[in-house]
Amino acid sequence: MPDSRVALITGGAKGIGRGIGLELAAQGWKIAFCYRTSGGSADETAAAIRSKRALALPVRADVSRPDDCEQLVTTVMSELGRIDALINCAGPYRRVSLLDETVEGWQEMFDNNLHPVFYLSRLVAPQMIERKWGRIVSFSMANADQGVAQPQITAHYIAKSGILILSRTLARLLAPHNITVNVVSPGFVSSGSAPEEELQKMLKNIPAGYIGKVDDAVGVVKFLVSEEARYVNGANVHLSGAWGL
Repeated sequence: MPDSRVALITGGAKGIGRGIGLELAAQGWKIAFCYRTSGGSADETAAAIRSKRALALPVRADVSRPDDCEQLVTTVMSELGRIDALINCAGPYRRVSLLDETVEGWQEMFDNNLHPVFYLSRLVAPQMIERKWGRIVSFSMANADQGVAQPQITAHYIAKSGILILSRTLARLLAPHNITVNVVSPGFVSSGSAPEEELQKMLKNIPAGYIGKVDDAVGVVKFLVSEEARYVNGANVHLSGAWGL
């Protein structure tokens, strides 16, 4: 890999983000990742990345804040010189009936799931355009493209649907510059973002018959940031064992 490419992973201290960082590190990438509250996990993840003889740059940042996003990108550019892949993994999950939702809870879902994809994409795109290469990968959810009613996760669902539209638009704009923008849409994956008992309750609804693992998501992202995926742009990859179709 020329010049050891650099990946910036939001929410990279644990779960799917951590798994992606470790896999790319094993392939020779330099890994920058941000975290908001997972200080201990961030230290462990950074050590695990370095154990693969790869550079790790953990940065504390709240990507719901535009100023933090600007500082994050500035720090990574200053320390590592470039950002070849932006992988948007940060995004909390909140289950509450719509009629019981608060204004603060509603805004939190958009501030932490949808808005950071815009904030960070607009910051990394110019230097990707300059180098004529780049990858942006974001996470939605497996049935977000259907626009169905979601009484218990309404704001989260709308935000994830917005990621699809935003990513397709970015793909159209950035494709002439050899930059791809794609989305991975998990169904039920055991990554720590949802309670295990909730996952097990949904098992009967998954045609494949099992809960997905972090490695399943890592494999998809590994492909999407590779040169082999250069003509895959604006895609929404369902990662759900056929749930949500």
